[in-house]
Amino acid sequence: MEYGLIGGRLGHSFSREIHGMLSPAPYELRELTPEELPLFLKERDFKGINVTIPFKETGIPCLDTVSDEARAIGAVNTIVNKGGKLFGYNTDYFGLKELALSAGVGFEGRKVLILGAGGAAKTADALARDLGAASVTHAVRTPRESTQISLGSLREENGFEIIINCTPVGMFPDSEGRIIDINAFPRLKGLLDLVYNPLRTNLVLDAQEACIPAEGGLMMLVAQACRAQELFQDTTLPEGTIRKTYEKVLRSKRNIVLTGMPSSGKSTMGRMLSERTGMRFIDTDLMIAASAGRSIPEIFESEGETGFRLRESQVIRELSGLNGAIIATGGGAVLDPANVSRLKRNGTIYLIARDPERLTPTGDRPLSSNSEAMQKLFSQRREAYLQAAERIIDNNGTPEAAIAQFEL
Repeated sequence: MEYGLIGGRLGHSFSREIHGMLSPAPYELRELTPEELPLFLKERDFKGINVTIPFKETGIPCLDTVSDEARAIGAVNTIVNKGGKLFGYNTDYFGLKELALSAGVGFEGRKVLILGAGGAAKTADALARDLGAASVTHAVRTPRESTQISLGSLREENGFEIIINCTPVGMFPDSEGRIIDINAFPRLKGLLDLVYNPLRTNLVLDAQEACIPAEGGLMMLVAQACRAQELFQDTTLPEGTIRKTYEKVLRSKRNIVLTGMPSSGKSTMGRMLSERTGMRFIDTDLMIAASAGRSIPEIFESEGETGFRLRESQVIRELSGLNGAIIATGGGAVLDPANVSRLKRNGTIYLIARDPERLTPTGDRPLSSNSEAMQKLFSQRREAYLQAAERIIDNNGTPEAAIAQFEL
């Protein structure tokens, strides 16, 4: 092993791809148990590694030298083998600082709540204090220190203004989780979630829905990886590398989700986008029909709209964990807020907008088989489409004109 990442569970990791963008050197992911860690570090059969949960603290006693910032924080996430001696660093601090700057979240004079107490939480604590936080409190399941409170004791009167989630709650594949309800924090001014897969956890989506600056951990991951590469290769990366790499990773991981009325052009747009980007194209209606072994009209006939919507929600739940796909949804998918939330975790929702008089009813669409039904359906769904949409594509002209409006 030359370079890589060690941790307990790495199925969610983007690190191999990111480091592959930064260096041609091989980069591996290796899952270890706590019992295997001491021997792995003792053998020193690597040039440089990153360290994640649960080894950021437990690996420190096996190192020869720990940098001042890593020792002060009490957590190491980067280890470099220099002539057989292991040097430990904390590049998470640098990464988290870049994330806060990117998200527009400031700490000066504010009450900060950190969810968790592990290595990442210690890094967040150090950064918040260094950037002038008025106070820093950790919320954990079982408090053991004076700066910790119970997650179950959080109340509105706590008055926290900045929240940093340093737990894995909401991380793929368990993406449905929420560790807190942000409605309990009326003074909230900013939220950072160190989870980067999905790109936006439910916690981040909740904050953004409330117009609170919030961002997931992808920028932190990229920035700390850039700093780690500088340590691995004993070099300085060109200015702008962090932003350039972040945008490249984001484009490769973010889904393009197409919503809109039947016959608005979602399938046409999806196939054209797939051809231009090389991204996989998925039509949820086709998936539903394939899994049921029946056409959409047949599903409506035998199970009604309720049965169809249940099938649709299940398909969207499955697709929500994908990265880098183009997903065309059925016309009524956005009527369920849970579907919208799931699609937004890893995707940007585009509304393919076409004037009602340009929509074409067909017999294979059970709810819009004639012009009158189509017009009524449009009136009923219009507000739901607009509320779900993050971008609107005008598809009243040529397909090429519509495609040109996408941010690719």
